[in-house]
Amino acid sequence: MTIEVTIYHNPACGTSRNTLEMIRNAGIEPTVIEYLANPPSRDQLVRMIADAGLTVREAIREKGTPYAELGLDNPALTDDQLLDAMLKNPILINRPFVITPMGTRLARPSEVVLDILPDTHKGAFTKEDGERVLDAEGKRIG
Repeated sequence: MTIEVTIYHNPACGTSRNTLEMIRNAGIEPTVIEYLANPPSRDQLVRMIADAGLTVREAIREKGTPYAELGLDNPALTDDQLLDAMLKNPILINRPFVITPMGTRLARPSEVVLDILPDTHKGAFTKEDGERVLDAEGKRIG
């Protein structure tokens, strides 16, 4: 089964690395977009957020970003203002976003990606922190 999968990836992020490896464990080689170097367009970002069922505010990353310094915690800011900040500072885009024909998700935690992948996993999967996600038959644990 070949399906088109795209991941907006940050290789420095453990959650993003785990998500990428879960996609590969399903036998899929995704299109990997390192979004810090190649951020999505405004239209792409708006569509990803909406398709994932999130608000713009829910798609912003606070930890390790200039979120506080930029005053983005101000509830009076509009979605357009927040999107402007995310596009100017892509580190503010939470990650990883994954797009498949089965849906779009912000894969936090990383195993959320399993909801939008075919059931083609090739055996067990354990995250970098040691948490087991898939058993030896490739079935979701928990």
